Amino acid sequence: MTTTPTATSTDVRTRLAAQAVEATKVYGSGPTAVMALDAVTVGFEAGRFTAIMGPSGSGKSTLMHCVAGLDTVTEGRVLLGDVDLGTLSDRDLTLLRRDRVGFVFQAFNLVPTLTAEENITLPDRLAGRRTDPDRLAEVVETMGLGDRLAHRPSELSGGQQQRVAVARALVRRPDIVFADEPTGNLDSRAGAEILQLLRRAVDELGQTVVMVTHDPRAAAVADSVVFLADGRIVGRDDDPTTASILERTSSLGG
Repeated sequence: MTTTPTATSTDVRTRLAAQAVEATKVYGSGPTAVMALDAVTVGFEAGRFTAIMGPSGSGKSTLMHCVAGLDTVTEGRVLLGDVDLGTLSDRDLTLLRRDRVGFVFQAFNLVPTLTAEENITLPDRLAGRRTDPDRLAEVVETMGLGDRLAHRPSELSGGQQQRVAVARALVRRPDIVFADEPTGNLDSRAGAEILQLLRRAVDELGQTVVMVTHDPRAAAVADSVVFLADGRIVGRDDDPTTASILERTSSLGG
């Protein structure tokens, strides 16, 4: 049985890029309150690709949003590295997300008037920083965007737009990249390409990726899969295949 690394783990060989410790999230109050997360403890290992799966309403997106600092927990703790997000002011949390976290969403969220290169470097420019040219070249090569940098989003396919979004998330060397259904708006071929690029980001660029997905084939690209149901961790697969994931998710009802 695999033990999920937590803040109380004594295995110093495992470095966690992010973790939730007894994290509970409740929306609303009184009889209409909804518990989206129920005392969840889970760690996401640095330099690895983790997928989060579960039926609709299981809490998988809520977990990602809380660990990414986009939402707050009602009880418990969330840490990015050794930083407890609950101790940060709104300004410090914003700066931490900007400097240490990358995001890839189902919607590409590109600025239509900017070129691909300008979209990739936009976060650095907003922060008043110059993008490292060597890192930019490395990410552009990994994403296969060398001949598309001068194109605007309307001149790119959906898969190419998502490549730009992934490059934007990676170029600042974030501690962790969160991907929320990154293949949801893509056809199967483009989606498979994006998954392989995220895989390469882990294997070749040393990145940490946490991805929420409903697709067993997408999750099988990851190093491990965490399963949620009713706001709780109900299982983990550290040697995932499409078949093993399908077997697990069928028992969860999604």
